[in-house]
Amino acid sequence: MFKIQTLNNISALGLARLPKEQFQVSNDMKDPDAILLRSFKMHDMEIPKSLKAVGRAGAGVNNIPVEKLTKMGIPVFNAPGANANAVKELVLAGMLLACRHIPASWEFARGLSGTDPEISKAVEAGKKNFAGFELPGRTLAVIGLGAIGRNVANMGIALGMKVIGFDPGLTVEGAWQLSADVKKANSVDEALRAADFVTFHVPLMEATKNLINTERLKHMKDGVIILNFAREGIVDDTAVSAAIKLGKVYGYVCDFPSNLLKNHERVITLPHLGASTAEAEDNCAIMVAEQVKDFLQNGNIRNSVNYPEVVMARETTHRLVVANANVPNMLGLISETLGQAKLNIHDMINRSRGDYAYTVVDLDSPITEDVRLKVAGIGGVLMARIV
Repeated sequence: MFKIQTLNNISALGLARLPKEQFQVSNDMKDPDAILLRSFKMHDMEIPKSLKAVGRAGAGVNNIPVEKLTKMGIPVFNAPGANANAVKELVLAGMLLACRHIPASWEFARGLSGTDPEISKAVEAGKKNFAGFELPGRTLAVIGLGAIGRNVANMGIALGMKVIGFDPGLTVEGAWQLSADVKKANSVDEALRAADFVTFHVPLMEATKNLINTERLKHMKDGVIILNFAREGIVDDTAVSAAIKLGKVYGYVCDFPSNLLKNHERVITLPHLGASTAEAEDNCAIMVAEQVKDFLQNGNIRNSVNYPEVVMARETTHRLVVANANVPNMLGLISETLGQAKLNIHDMINRSRGDYAYTVVDLDSPITEDVRLKVAGIGGVLMARIV
């Protein structure tokens, strides 16, 4: 029986993937084996000694102390792509809201008064103030071509737009999922210079902070529309505010209201709606619950942000999993320790990711707690668990 603590409300469809016969789930669980959360900030909480995994029902993990957990041998799972359609649809809505002046024109219409003929006359006189432009033929720059960015890029092509994308970490598999009509930029600056619209789909880190800033705005097209449904801080709001007043930026749409932006001309702020659909919440919860379940029961790792993907079909009922520093001869030391205990290795797989690695070992006979402790005591081993 595994204990699961929920730090936020998690979709019932996701929790249903954790059968009651094998999992206890509660928001006040003591000594949990795993934690499931959405936006709860874990940085200041004490990490339970029992903890084996953390599952974020969403994509971003800024609210989780990933580095700390990594050093403890605890994988952090997320749900990349589970909310991709929800964000894609909001990007489309944001582009239309901005280029057709929908919020301003709606407010104009709501403020009309008089008889219906008088309102009709006022509409005809006032509509010229809200004339916009269409999407086909315009260039959409997509910064970040993960699951969400790829969906957005392909949508742009389907709408008749020119699309240019940039992502230095784009995988071969990811590239296959992109329309052949998406042009690949060699740098952020190349993509931004071409953009009539630019949208960001990257995590917030030092390298992505203030990707839009005063200097870059100078080299972008006049009349550009900027969209940020990724993370607050990727766009320098002060720089964009000044560029709007200078006529450089046509509009700014983002998911992060502030005192500077919420009543700013040509700025549309939304209350962090990017993944706020019932479908996205269900998809994220289902995906992360399945990943945490497979890790706890089988030691497999899928979609971890801090450990490599390692999946091995079980051919025996005796399995040991090990998280360790990525140092020479680690497999040799693990194998030697198991050999000294007269345990025959049926199958083994090891993968590394940066400074850390993960090993799954299937054995022909049971492994004792004493042997597990010997493996756990090897220098550089962060976690060893019998599953």
